[in-house]
Amino acid sequence: MTQDLDPAALDQLFRSARTQNAWQDRPIPDTKLQDLYDLLKYGPTSANSSPARFVFIRTAEGKAKLKPALSEGNIAKTMTAPVTAIVAYDPAFYEQLPKLFPHTDARSWFSDNPSLAEVTAFRNGTLQGAYLIIAARALGLDTGAMSGFDNAKVDAAFFADTGWKSNFLVNLGYGDPTGLFERSPRLSFDEAVRLE
Repeated sequence: MTQDLDPAALDQLFRSARTQNAWQDRPIPDTKLQDLYDLLKYGPTSANSSPARFVFIRTAEGKAKLKPALSEGNIAKTMTAPVTAIVAYDPAFYEQLPKLFPHTDARSWFSDNPSLAEVTAFRNGTLQGAYLIIAARALGLDTGAMSGFDNAKVDAAFFADTGWKSNFLVNLGYGDPTGLFERSPRLSFDEAVRLE
């Protein structure tokens, strides 16, 4: 990692990428979803904890199961998206640490400290959800992340036997630019950054 990405790559990942609200009728093959996971999994997490868990909803049955949990403003764009990812996390992620972080007994850091395990799982699972968005853009997909849904309903419908907890949703597909709003402003460097 010795040089900047070229401007076109930076545009695709950040500057020209937009949160999509409408979708083209183009499916995403399961192989692309596997490629997506196989890319995002390399993003860093503390102690390689990798607590995020993902459900890629791509069938009519899966969408019907999700629909009752969505806020009214998110129903149409989610039902028409080729795939909706539930970004979740596993509060018992530490059970995988002997495999994922074998150089020391990292499991013991969390197994008797549920509050530390919860905050670590949520923080690092959120990071992995952001990696999903960047990886999707890198693979030519558009995204629409959202938090307008009932977490308890999603958890009951999809995670009843797992202990996993939903964090946020990301619609995936090929965006229809007619559904875009004008780009909202961002804070300037001076408004958001302090140098000390």
